[in-house]
Amino acid sequence: MSSPALASSSFADRLAALSSADRLLCGLLIGFALFALTLGIGYGVAMALARSGVLSFLPDTPYRILTLHGTSAFFYWLFIAQAALLIVLAAGETGRGIALRTFAWIGTVLIAAGFVLSELSALTGTPLLYDANPELGLDDPQVVAGMAGGYLLLAAGLTAISVSGIATILVGPRKVADGFSALGFGLFALAGFLIVSAVAAVNAFLPNLLWALGYAAFPKDATTEWHILFHNLHYLPLMATVLVWYALARNLTGAQSITGAAFSKVVFASYLVFVPPTSLYHMFLEPNLPESMRVAGSLLSLFVSVPTLIAFLIVVASLEAHARANGATGLFGWIRRLPWTNPVIANMGVAMLTMLIGLVFAFVLIQEKLAPLLSDTVFVPGYFHFFAVGTITQTFLAVMMVALPAISGRALWRPAVLSRMPWIVLTGLLLFGVGGIVAGFLGVPRRVVDIGYDGAAPALWRPLMALLGVGGVVFAAGLSVSLYGVARSLIPSRKPASARAGQSVAWTITGATGAPAWTGPVAVLTMVVAMYGATIVAFELMQALPVAASGSSSH
Repeated sequence: MSSPALASSSFADRLAALSSADRLLCGLLIGFALFALTLGIGYGVAMALARSGVLSFLPDTPYRILTLHGTSAFFYWLFIAQAALLIVLAAGETGRGIALRTFAWIGTVLIAAGFVLSELSALTGTPLLYDANPELGLDDPQVVAGMAGGYLLLAAGLTAISVSGIATILVGPRKVADGFSALGFGLFALAGFLIVSAVAAVNAFLPNLLWALGYAAFPKDATTEWHILFHNLHYLPLMATVLVWYALARNLTGAQSITGAAFSKVVFASYLVFVPPTSLYHMFLEPNLPESMRVAGSLLSLFVSVPTLIAFLIVVASLEAHARANGATGLFGWIRRLPWTNPVIANMGVAMLTMLIGLVFAFVLIQEKLAPLLSDTVFVPGYFHFFAVGTITQTFLAVMMVALPAISGRALWRPAVLSRMPWIVLTGLLLFGVGGIVAGFLGVPRRVVDIGYDGAAPALWRPLMALLGVGGVVFAAGLSVSLYGVARSLIPSRKPASARAGQSVAWTITGATGAPAWTGPVAVLTMVVAMYGATIVAFELMQALPVAASGSSSH
């Protein structure tokens, strides 16, 4: 049972009250994640400039940069950040410190070793792209071993940190009287999902490693195992994102979910029900996939976003109901009452908006008839960055803006400046997305950097790539400022621990719940209409192309 002091203390208060050893570990994990993001942004800008024709490289260099960008940003930034937030949120939820801290330290060391191995392999060996495709390394098994070994160390590290996270939740005082809190339950599920994904990583990369070391035959099922792993890898960060939304909304409103903790637990558990079976749609590009499996994949793909959309509705409805209880009027009047000068709110708001935009075009890509036409075009990075950058990265930065000042005691750097950065990121993403999505509809390949084809390429390809490049630089600039502002709080303050909680960015809405909340349902209805509209446009545009080429078998 939680004590009265714990029940009344805020998330920031509980983090500030952690032991110095716990705060050191939390700060180190967050700093490690931010370093991986810094590299990912740098490599991404180089690719955007190469795409737009501003930079030119030797033939292999763009693929090396692309490998490094995907490895640093997708694998290491997103998953080190999830490990860090699992530990931080669990410790902040229970207020009892990090349990089995040795496991968390071992996990951190393992991930660091994997990071070094992956980066060195990508820098010095044959570029395998971020999925470490062994077919590209037939003549260079050493780099296959390095990339596979790095990812296996990452998986082992995530498992060790997840064990510490689970233990932290289990020993928390909130568990005893009433069971897990909704957030505690969600974190428990996330930790389990991380461990399951680590097992999937072993299935995907251990055969590659054994072949590269000469202990096994070439892994003929590498592509299928990658599809299974990849499906989990890109939905796990979305689950972590909605958990952060839930935690921030509760921290900002001072109240639990408007639908109640029990329903929130059902939503978090539904990720384990809806996500694993829906992986079939990743295999639409496999030429030997039976028609029955294609039909099943198409039907299951309709359910893949159900947990995320329900969580979105809960969070938005909770914020709206509290704002209306405090006097907000009109259909969207409550939105204007939110403190957009708070960078946490600004990041969270833009993250939700970009998720809705991303889902519109994700629905287009998972159509069986469109997947072979679009999966190997720049449509994929065009829509995917709405999720990876706009939704997930900005959400993770938002919670770090609350957590790091409490951990270090150093006030957040220039909140007024940081509150403007999400809108710059959104502007860049819209430019990047328009350029990439339209270019994808017109057939621009995503793994070919020089798209001139000796003058044979359509004239519209080049300006669309220029638009993509401009958008990439713009959102990278906004993201870099936010990253810098967050990283400044890594430096510990000399203030006493009692003063640390006051350094966090705080804002609350008070008042009763129960007011009507319509914005969430209206937003989802609008998104569904946009999904079908975008799908119709995609079919029309793709049918108008003179040649319809199938994509490759890897996302």
